Amino acid sequence: MYAERPWLRQYLPGMPSDIEIPFESGLDMFTAAVRTSADRPLIHYFGRTLSIAEVDRHTDALAAAFIERGFAHGERVALYLQNVPQFVLAVIATWKAGGIVVSVNPMNKGRELAYVLEDSGATVLVTLESLYAEVARDVVSNSTAVRTVITTSELDFLGDERPSVMATSVKTPQDGTLDLVDLIAAHDGQRVPTPTLRSDEVAFLTYTSGTTGPPKGATNTHRNVVFNSEAYKTWMSLTPDDIVLGVAPLFHITGLIAHLTVALLVPMPVVLGYRFDPATTLDLIERYRPTFTVGAITVYIALMNDPSCAGRDLSSLTKVYSGGAPIAPSVVERFEREVGAYIHNIYGLTETTSPSHGVPMGARSPVDPTSGALSVGVPIFNTVVRIIDEQGNDVPTGQIGEFVTSGPQVVAGYWNKPEETAHALPGGDLHTGDVGFMDAEGWFYVVDRKKDMIIASGYKVWPREVEDMLYQHAAVREAAVVGVPDEYRGETVKAFVSLRPGTSADEAELIAFCKERMAAYKYPRSIEFVDELPKTVTGKILRRELRTQPTS
Repeated sequence: MYAERPWLRQYLPGMPSDIEIPFESGLDMFTAAVRTSADRPLIHYFGRTLSIAEVDRHTDALAAAFIERGFAHGERVALYLQNVPQFVLAVIATWKAGGIVVSVNPMNKGRELAYVLEDSGATVLVTLESLYAEVARDVVSNSTAVRTVITTSELDFLGDERPSVMATSVKTPQDGTLDLVDLIAAHDGQRVPTPTLRSDEVAFLTYTSGTTGPPKGATNTHRNVVFNSEAYKTWMSLTPDDIVLGVAPLFHITGLIAHLTVALLVPMPVVLGYRFDPATTLDLIERYRPTFTVGAITVYIALMNDPSCAGRDLSSLTKVYSGGAPIAPSVVERFEREVGAYIHNIYGLTETTSPSHGVPMGARSPVDPTSGALSVGVPIFNTVVRIIDEQGNDVPTGQIGEFVTSGPQVVAGYWNKPEETAHALPGGDLHTGDVGFMDAEGWFYVVDRKKDMIIASGYKVWPREVEDMLYQHAAVREAAVVGVPDEYRGETVKAFVSLRPGTSADEAELIAFCKERMAAYKYPRSIEFVDELPKTVTGKILRRELRTQPTS
């Protein structure tokens, strides 16, 4: 807590040590925005702007359409969408109908979509026409609980232009489904009784990546959502004069909280761009002048490396945060040098409803001199984080252990998975699986996931440290490090690297670069060059895919 770290007060003048939870539910946040700021813009989408009042009217109509078709309090609506206005409309409409939002990764294929629909028991599916035609039709025709399918197009709600990212998009109504725009028109002007949503009711079911087994539905309650929306608002000093750049996928917990729900709370507009494309995003920044965003570090790397970035006016971005993947100090330095904004680190998990730690606005993240790791910040308001050893004992300052987090943002558990809940959240405290340490001043550092640690000749090697070293080489654009079998060392260190455009480097050069700067057991023994590293849609590099590739 801040009371225990008075030095931090210099970064948060006038802020409380803890904050209050201002509303009972996410719907209450939106209702307050309608009451106080109805005429203000809420969504910017390629030349089209929807006001809070328009969103209120559209979501009344959509909620009425849900209820007319038998939707009941507590049922689930699955959203299989990109970053389009319909995502926001469907979230609010679901809450107005008393339901739970199930956010689905639009990159999911049939097997993955079927799992989420079956596990959540969703009765309504809202999806893009293209995703329905390519994936969802076959899934829904089989044994899911879905009884209503609503389709829409990225071209709906489009403004005065067709961006290049939609060059091949075609409006194609799908047989056997309901059209979202038609439903809104048919029910326009209708209102539904305002449901009572308790703070402990589930607002979002957000599915984990499933790296250690089948995906699990984290039960992000309305209390979780309202608290971390307020945490973002207070931590970043967000006001109605701010504008959010929506670069994180809305299905992901970062997009849901750091883009969507904080915009409802402040209230402030959010800029949506269908799906991330560097040149398109640069256009949107210049057009709408957003001030605040949170994105994976790969987003910022992509923006800097886009050929059209030079000469762009990106000066409106003054509150810039990054989370979800390790951040090399050299990348932060380059972004500040070339774009002008300092990237503040932030850290959290699906199970912490986005942030549990952050670098305060105006502060600069310190770098651990031993590992070169950039600090993820300090625990945010009302949050306590312990660091424990394998036996569950608290470790001394500076010693590496597992983060265990408690606070109002921590979920109660996983949907219909009591055993997994008991394992990850014994006593209500989240055992994160992330390994790191706290320094003497209270800054936290994530070293790596426990499962990613490499044991080379009996020595522990954290991939993050090797990656940060590679990022210091001028030619390296992205890097990922994994352990591969080695007959002599048991495991050895291998790096996958993509190079910056217009640069060159070979394997021997990069290995020598690391060898000169790292202990002998840490530096990579082999390097494989790739055009692109495999990533999740949120920008996390998929080390598990790299591990399965044949060794060279």
